[in-house]
Amino acid sequence: MRTTANTIRCSWAGDDPLLRNYHDTEWGVPDCDSRALWEKLMLDGFQAGLSWAIILRKRPAFRRAFQSFDPEAVARFGEADVVRLLGDAGIVRARAKIEATIVGARAYLACAALTAWNARGNRPIRSPREPQC
Repeated sequence: MRTTANTIRCSWAGDDPLLRNYHDTEWGVPDCDSRALWEKLMLDGFQAGLSWAIILRKRPAFRRAFQSFDPEAVARFGEADVVRLLGDAGIVRARAKIEATIVGARAYLACAALTAWNARGNRPIRSPREPQC
């Protein structure tokens, strides 16, 4: 732990302004926004085998490449998008990680749909009017 100007920081934040800002404003801060949490989870996947500092430096490019981590948009990505992303020097260009992010978007949407279904007690919403068949 380090204490600098009344701010206590973990040693991994070091002297890097980007890591310090991440430490002070994001790391360990509770976040209830499921979309933001999905973005963090996907970036964690890209981080595997690399330093978090690399991912933080590339995060703006990741956000551009993955349409601000909009799960609905990413879930529609196909092979042409994978090829486009493999050519984007601003991100980590690993096919397996790119494809996992696309699958992750589809899983995120499936979980959101399941959560909505569960909120209704696993019962369909019934219309009070007669069917128009």
